[in-house]
Order: sequence, then C-alpha cells, then structure tokens
Amino acid sequence: MLLTIRVREMMPADWPAVEAIYAQGIEDGEATFETATPAWEAFDAGRLPGLRFVGVDADGVVLGWVAGSAVSSRPAYRGVVEHSVYIDRGARGRGVGRILLEAFISAAEAAGMWTVQSSIFPENGASLRLHEVTGFRVVGRRERIARSGAGPHAGAWRDTLLIERRSAVVESD
Repeated sequence: MLLTIRVREMMPADWPAVEAIYAQGIEDGEATFETATPAWEAFDAGRLPGLRFVGVDADGVVLGWVAGSAVSSRPAYRGVVEHSVYIDRGARGRGVGRILLEAFISAAEAAGMWTVQSSIFPENGASLRLHEVTGFRVVGRRERIARSGAGPHAGAWRDTLLIERRSAVVESD
C-alpha cells in the first residue's frame, strides 16, 4: 500500500529518526561501506543546506531521508552533487523513496545542479530500480573498490555501480 508522504527540510530535531534509519542501512549491509552512524555535527557538516529532506507520514513519523553532498570544492564541479537516500525498513516498497528522490531532484535542479550521482552496490536491486525510474543511469562499475565494514558482507571486497542523472533543465556551462 502506498503511503501519504509529506516531504520537508531535514531539521536537527530529526536526527534521532534519521540516524536510526541510517543505522538500518548499515546493518543490512546493502547501502553503504560505513560501519557506524556519524554524530549529527559530522552529518550536518558534510551535507549541503537546502538538499536535505525527510519524508514523514500523516503522524509526522520520519519514514526516510535524502541528502546531498558536494562532490568537490573545485569550481568546475559546482553543479555536481552526490546523494544518499535511506528508507525505514517498515516503509520500504511503498513509494517513500521515489517521493523523496523526486523532491531531491527538483531541489537540486533549482539549486543549479546539472548532475546528481551516487554509488550503489550491484546487489541492491531495489535502489537500482528506484534510481532507474527517476531518470538515473549506470555509467560504470568500480570493481572491488573497498571492503565492507559491517553487515552480512563484513570484510568482503565489494563492487559499486556509479549512477548519474543529468538534468534536462540545468545546463553545464
């Protein structure tokens, strides 16, 4: 069943829920190489203001989050952002990810971003499908790029797929 989701800017008060969802992704072992969630201050410092959102249900419960980070401080990459999107286990497969990702793409384009990119484990079929339906494409495979630090793949070398979405409305000049 699809949920009614409201997307709003992520606030510091959302951190406990955001961190819990992030921890699920670490534990599941299909979302990140991270082994532990960061402190709010580190998370906040590494994510771009205006490109951090939560999806909440009718009761205000955070069901997922999406956030963008600068790819580089070099001026040539000012229109390129890397994103992460995480959905609470109980809300997966119910449209939350698509709603969040579409809101993120709109905000990124409004901020002048011409490329949104990320890396996904090839085994994460749900994330690959989500990104495909929102206009992303696989542009490469990074073989044995790093070892997993947590979850069922701890210690194993993992590949990632580099994905990107090029804006049709923001031009790279």
